[in-house]
Amino acid sequence: MKRIQLPLTKDVIQTLEVGEKVYLNGPMFTGRDAAHRRLVETLERGEDLPIALDGITIFYVGPSPARPGQIIGSAGPTTSYRMDDYTPRLLEEGLLGMIGKGRRSPLVRQAIQAHGAVYFAALGGAGALAAQAIISAEVIAYPDLGPEAIHALEVKDFPVVVAVDATGASVYEREEVPCV
Repeated sequence: MKRIQLPLTKDVIQTLEVGEKVYLNGPMFTGRDAAHRRLVETLERGEDLPIALDGITIFYVGPSPARPGQIIGSAGPTTSYRMDDYTPRLLEEGLLGMIGKGRRSPLVRQAIQAHGAVYFAALGGAGALAAQAIISAEVIAYPDLGPEAIHALEVKDFPVVVAVDATGASVYEREEVPCV
């Protein structure tokens, strides 16, 4: 499998093909529905975001609390269509990568293509396994949202599949969907 260093660049994204299995390494952020709504509402008010979106990857996850001695609890992906209403606006602000599970809307696939971004799928139902690839975690925005707060993560060999590549092609439109 190919190893990709985060943050992403458009040059690297252009080399990725739908269905390709890759390991992600480096910094990423978490965010789910409530955090996405706040980010977009903040942009609509003309205010500064709590994180710079340029080139970042957001993992759609609400990790469970860490047990003693662990960095993070279970960290499985949530269903991505919940973020579809917010994703095009965040792509306009420089977001380049997303990680979740499930299909994206045609509007989101068009926005991914227009902005040269990528959507990765992580293995659903394997949050404990995903957590093993997370080497650091820190809440950096919206702590009142609990598990849905925005966390800064550092990952090592985090396994994903390219689910929508920069051409807008979707693995979910194929007859055979590869496993992570």
